[in-house]
Amino acid sequence: MYRAASGLGALKRHGADTQMLDIAVRSASTSVAQRSSGGFLGWLTGARSNALPPPDFALPGVTIPPPLADHVEPGKTKVTTLPNGVKIASETSPGSSCSVGVYVNCGSVYETPETLGATQLLKKLAFTTTRNRSQLRVVREIGAIGGNAKVSANRELMSYSYGALKTYMPEMVEVLVDCVRNPALLDWEVKEEIMKLKAELAEASSNPEAFLLDALHSSGYSGALANPLIASESSISRLNTDVLEEFLALNYTSPRIVLAASGVDHDELVSIAEPLLSDIRTATGTVKPKSVYVGGEYRRAADSSNTDLALAFELPGGWLKEKEFATASVLQALLGGGGVFTWGRPGKGLHSRLNPLVNEFDEIKSISAFKNVHSNTGIFGIHASTDAAFVPKVIDLAARELTSLATPGQVDQTQLDRAKASAKSVILRNLESKASTTEDMGRQALAFGERKPVEQLLKAVDAITLADVSTVAAKIISSPLTMASHGNVLSVPAYETVRGKFSSK
Repeated sequence: MYRAASGLGALKRHGADTQMLDIAVRSASTSVAQRSSGGFLGWLTGARSNALPPPDFALPGVTIPPPLADHVEPGKTKVTTLPNGVKIASETSPGSSCSVGVYVNCGSVYETPETLGATQLLKKLAFTTTRNRSQLRVVREIGAIGGNAKVSANRELMSYSYGALKTYMPEMVEVLVDCVRNPALLDWEVKEEIMKLKAELAEASSNPEAFLLDALHSSGYSGALANPLIASESSISRLNTDVLEEFLALNYTSPRIVLAASGVDHDELVSIAEPLLSDIRTATGTVKPKSVYVGGEYRRAADSSNTDLALAFELPGGWLKEKEFATASVLQALLGGGGVFTWGRPGKGLHSRLNPLVNEFDEIKSISAFKNVHSNTGIFGIHASTDAAFVPKVIDLAARELTSLATPGQVDQTQLDRAKASAKSVILRNLESKASTTEDMGRQALAFGERKPVEQLLKAVDAITLADVSTVAAKIISSPLTMASHGNVLSVPAYETVRGKFSSK
């Protein structure tokens, strides 16, 4: 009982002490607040402080930079051609990073039966051992500055790019040029990359979309564009160091090389790059291999209950013909399409012509328009993935939509305006990053010797009329049909039957 009473008394005394402490703290706080306007820090330290300066108070020795302009003019592309024919292109851009790329007018179209697969193998060997650096040193130098290096190889262009902070631009150019110009092509590295490439190509050949695009070229073209990007295992096995060195010597010549950069000063870039590029061998008389669009069919049976099908036609002129390319971009936006989970993507929205078919027919897994454009030609068509038994119906639907575009009056002005806005959105989105801008500079410098401003292409899109849509669409579907299928191909109609759905249009 005594202990309990004592505890209760202690508790009361503790409560009284706490109350007194509370009063003291409040009193002290009031006193400090009256003496100082130092805020919370002053309350903690009890120190006096003067009133804070107003926000517009000028600090001694500090210069405030001018405000940004409401509109900043985009940098103009500058191009310098070295005496040996190598072109250096660049443009300034805001930001702390830059992108540098080397672009070579070389791809699978320059391969011969003896060198099929060479561009894909060179892609695998990029940023490996050079005559000046080991592969480990290349990787460490790129990583040391937080750089991002990558390479791509397509039918007409080899692209090597490198992105990092602007302050490292000299190092970026030197490493990039060294990797492109001086690959060591060590036997053991070549053999190792051949093994990796075989595995990658085997995987790619089982990918319906990649396979169909390759099949459309191999069956739709006669000549260089028929060379496969997905080379056969036997073709890859024939490659070795000697074959690659001969291929490089023949194709990596000065008139076919462009060094492009985004976000750098042009004069500084030229001063750094010229000593590294001015002694590249000059070759004259190199003629681009010819390609002729002929149409055709390719089928590959696979163990599947679905069928992937592509119907394609020639897009004449390629991307060098600005108006045809712009109109094809609008046609692609008009058709749109997509799969079950792709609603709302640019060019594949609810207002496109193909996307509602996915909702209407459960058998269709995806259906969309596509184009694959080269310098002087290209292909335009529709790709669909569907249940095998539903293939004939899908072909009828695709034929209906393509022929409707070629029929005057089937597209109204509202649909056209919406498609043009979508096409322009895709064009601008593809140029948002410095890497894509750099590639665009390199590609155009190789083709035209300069870079046309993007506003010119946007104006070409704006100028498209309803008559242009029907005229270009009719021209496209009047070319020979190319058809490729993969999966369960038993229900795919005969080529002549499918071609007949377009021949009278």
